[in-house]
Amino acid sequence: MPTPARVLLIDDDETIRLSVARSLRAEGLVVLDAPDGDTLQRDLVRFVPDLVVLDWMLPGASGIQLAGRVRTTSDAAIVMLTARDEVDDRLRGFAEGADDYVVKPFAMAELVARVTAVLRRRGRIPSVVEVGDLVLDPDAAVVRRAGVTLDLTATEFRLLAFLAESRGRTLSKTQILTQVWGYDSVDPNLVEVHLSALRRKMEAHGPRLVHTVRGLGYRMSAVAA
Repeated sequence: MPTPARVLLIDDDETIRLSVARSLRAEGLVVLDAPDGDTLQRDLVRFVPDLVVLDWMLPGASGIQLAGRVRTTSDAAIVMLTARDEVDDRLRGFAEGADDYVVKPFAMAELVARVTAVLRRRGRIPSVVEVGDLVLDPDAAVVRRAGVTLDLTATEFRLLAFLAESRGRTLSKTQILTQVWGYDSVDPNLVEVHLSALRRKMEAHGPRLVHTVRGLGYRMSAVAA
């Protein structure tokens, strides 16, 4: 069995830090959290993280400064957390070696999905996702239900991949639009149209896996809502 992926989380907001740490641990990740970067160099050597989640605004050295230090001594991936949403700020973050960028306030499901996606790309967590009898292989772009290969469009595949990676969590239409289409300024009914088509293909071979959570959104689970 491969060792669990390790995440170093640095955020001075204790409420956010503990909540993020708890959610990442629920995904089977090993998490070390800290309120600032004072012990960063030691943690990089002793903890050896696969990924570092950095808040931009920190007491002492900023997240951007810490990202530069990570890059000089570690090959860990970096996910930045910040309230700064200007293009120049995001470009600066990527220039310092960030692999992804999550803007506050964020939905926990989005952050977890982004962290796991980065770790998956780096081969630190399995790429194949299983929900009940559904098996999704993002690398091969193949989906099987009860052993039958499903013929999905590119959009349906992206939609299913996001739902599967966020399995067990309720996702709003806005979250889905942002993650699957890359923006949320379109008709939310777009989600319903593609989800209905996806459900028909999936449910031709088994019970419902994507459940409607009235007034909130959708949740993928092998257990009925």
